[in-house]
Amino acid sequence: MAEPGSGERAVSELRELVAAEQKRAQFTAQVHDFMEVCWDKCVDKPGSKLDHRTESCLASCVDRFIDTTLSVTQRFSQLLQKAGH
Repeated sequence: MAEPGSGERAVSELRELVAAEQKRAQFTAQVHDFMEVCWDKCVDKPGSKLDHRTESCLASCVDRFIDTTLSVTQRFSQLLQKAGH
C-alpha cells in the first residue's frame, strides 16, 4: 500500500525535473544561437588557427553576451524582489 500523498510528491518531483530540463534545454539553445551570431560576426574564413582580430572579436562578443545576460538577470531579480514586497 502506498503512503498517502506519495503519488502527488512523485508527480511534483517529476514536474520539477521536467521544468529543470526545459530550462537547461533553453539555455543550451541560447548558447548555440549566441555562438552562431558571434561566429557569423567575427569569422570571415575558417582556418586551422584564429588570427588575432578574429580572436579579439570572439572574446568581445562573448564578453558582451555575458555582461548582457548578467544585467538582464539582475534586472529580473530586482523586479521579482519589488513584486514580492
